Amino acid sequence: MSITLSTKQKQYLKGLAHHLSPVVMLGGNGLTEGVLAEIDNALNHHELIKVKVAGADRETKQLIIDAIVRETQSCAVQTIGHVLVLFRPSEEAKISLPKK
Repeated sequence: MSITLSTKQKQYLKGLAHHLSPVVMLGGNGLTEGVLAEIDNALNHHELIKVKVAGADRETKQLIIDAIVRETQSCAVQTIGHVLVLFRPSEEAKISLPKK
């Protein structure tokens, strides 16, 4: 189950995410089961979150982002520097997306 968002929907989510602070920070240990569980919990609760991926080179960072998206079945809305914006709708939709 992967989520595909239109450009209009991504723009809308970027606007909502602008004022958010990173909820989960990846440190020196990298991507662990605990970090994935924390991201999963945050997505269930908030739907739209920021994750800070610190201290990785470009290729490693992209691999980590791909793994997070795959494991949490979320959608990467935007990546700016070390900050990743993720979206995954929950059962009770808190964020209503514009039509495609």
